[in-house]
Order: sequence, then structure tokens, then C-alpha cells
Amino acid sequence: MAKASSAIMQRLVLPPGHVLFDEGDFGNEAYVIQEGRVEILKKQGEEELVLGSVEKGGIFGEMALIDSRPRMAMARAAATTTVVVIPKELFSSKVAKCDPFVRCLIGSYAKLIRSLV
Repeated sequence: MAKASSAIMQRLVLPPGHVLFDEGDFGNEAYVIQEGRVEILKKQGEEELVLGSVEKGGIFGEMALIDSRPRMAMARAAATTTVVVIPKELFSSKVAKCDPFVRCLIGSYAKLIRSLV
């Protein structure tokens, strides 16, 4: 599967079971779901704990772009899923244009979510 270019957004169709990223990976992209569903999972020993799922219109993978830390969970297609890949450069430029208060809230929420998982 081709990687997304930093200059354009790319659409990918993922088969069920396809892993977009693993816990601990460094992230250069976020994803918006056009169709299908992605499960967000955390490994606990030999088991996988489903933290939640993301469906049409939802975004995931953004945490690693917000705070430049490794992925905190795995993302796996739960059905045939179409995603739009949002390159880090585009994501960062959009966040940079936000009001400073909103940027502060985003950073605070990311820190809080990481502390809970």
C-alpha cells in the first residue's frame, strides 16, 4: 500500500483486519473515515482490549500529531474501510491557524487522554 505524500491527501481502501498503525509507532498521519469502521485497541499481554471504534466522519491518529509522541494504541479496520490520509504538515498547519486558546485546549485534552489510557 502506498504511503501518503506530504503535499496531497490520499484516499486508501483497507480490507477488514488491516492494521494502520501499532501502539508505539511514531505518527506522520491522521485519518478521516469516509466509509467503514476502525477499532482502536490496546494490547494487554496476549489479549487486545478494544478502547473504542471510529466510524464515518470520525478522525483518528491525531494524538501523535498533536504532541509528537508515539501512538498510544493500535488502529485496525473492522470492516472494509475507506480513509483519507491527513499528512502531518497539513494537520499542523491547520492547528497553527487556530486561536491560541483552542490550541491550548487541544494540547490539554491530548495530555489528559494519554494520562487516562
